[in-house]
Amino acid sequence: MAPGPMVAIADILKGGHTGQTVELRGWIHRTRTMGGKAFVVLRDATGILQVTLAKDAVSPEAFAAAEKALIESSAIVKGTIVADKRAPGGYEVRASDFHVVHFAEKFPIQEDLSEEFLLDIRHLWVRSQRMTEIFRIRDSAFKAVHEYFRGQGFWEVHPPMITPAGSEGGSTLFELDYFGRKAYLTQSWQLYAEALVLAMEKIYYIGPSFRAEKSRTTRHLTEYWHAEMEQAWVGMDEVIKHAEGVISHACQVVAEDHPGDVVALGRTPEFLKAVRPPFEHMTYDDALKTLKSKGMDLEWGKDLRTLEERALTEGKTKPVVVTHYPRVSQAFYKARDPKHPDLVLGFDVIAGDGVGEMVGGSERETDLETIKKSLLEQGADPKSYDWYLDSRRYGSVQHAGFGMGMERLIQWICKLEHIRDAVPFPRTPARFSP
Repeated sequence: MAPGPMVAIADILKGGHTGQTVELRGWIHRTRTMGGKAFVVLRDATGILQVTLAKDAVSPEAFAAAEKALIESSAIVKGTIVADKRAPGGYEVRASDFHVVHFAEKFPIQEDLSEEFLLDIRHLWVRSQRMTEIFRIRDSAFKAVHEYFRGQGFWEVHPPMITPAGSEGGSTLFELDYFGRKAYLTQSWQLYAEALVLAMEKIYYIGPSFRAEKSRTTRHLTEYWHAEMEQAWVGMDEVIKHAEGVISHACQVVAEDHPGDVVALGRTPEFLKAVRPPFEHMTYDDALKTLKSKGMDLEWGKDLRTLEERALTEGKTKPVVVTHYPRVSQAFYKARDPKHPDLVLGFDVIAGDGVGEMVGGSERETDLETIKKSLLEQGADPKSYDWYLDSRRYGSVQHAGFGMGMERLIQWICKLEHIRDAVPFPRTPARFSP
């Protein structure tokens, strides 16, 4: 087959190559033969497109290959692009040549298979149209987070994945043997960010985090991607604006980059474009009053659970920001509210559609003795955090930051029922393969 200009299916569907002879490379998504024609729907990373082979327009070998090839066989096609309203996407390739690179065996994925089976063969299910739609949106969401923070003058920095102590407490740490010493997989960059922010002032990071939570819910993973930021010389209110800003920017970018994928997954570009700051804000105490008005009594000091988060976001098209949580059971590094010492200057951004907490952040406590006391209250040894406490001994300043679960952001944008579909190979308490 003489090579032609290789193009992506998405570019063809935009009408950019109509009437041109091009070359396509991809995998067979569907196929059928009728009379003297073979209809092959080809997929690549950008979309699907129908290829029509007329028996009298291609070689006998090419037509025989198209008849023989099963789903997921890889192929190279040469042909002319024509507009055809009957074809998927409104365009098709009238083939002049068709070459099968590899004839696939019978594909094990058919209709109406169980979720567990699809998870067992996730390495093949990732080829599905739905999964690739999600992955394209995931790519845009990650791009948007980088764009936002770099556009705001933040530096990208990179903390370690192996740590000597945890930021959120020992119960959710994955422990490992580090050459005979006890170490852990990171829960968050939190402690390292507070060291680095006193050098770089405005920093962010996107990378994996690990939580040994045995939560079998539709919004928990044991390995997920964390977008985190930290900024010096600012308090809680300033970083809330960044949380709103980065979520909004991700929504705008996804709506612009992949409107068709957004619609296919159950959202609309208009819904995402309307996600702009400011979001609705309420204090924890206000949230309890709202819940009580809905017939839900939550004991003061208790965390908001899935049920309460659903009630607070019911009927809302933008996430909700809840601030000033009770200090009880909050992380040791969160600053106390000087006006109400039983509260912390902490916040969550809660999304609807069952996603819940998408962002958690706070202003950081700067007083050395207060942090030591909080560590002791939580059963931790301050000596294990001595390197971290140096940030309070040498030129500490007001600073604040947050962490955002990227899979929860993607779950909400894509309106996914389960967070495991927001990542190619999910890790949960019950699954660490394939």
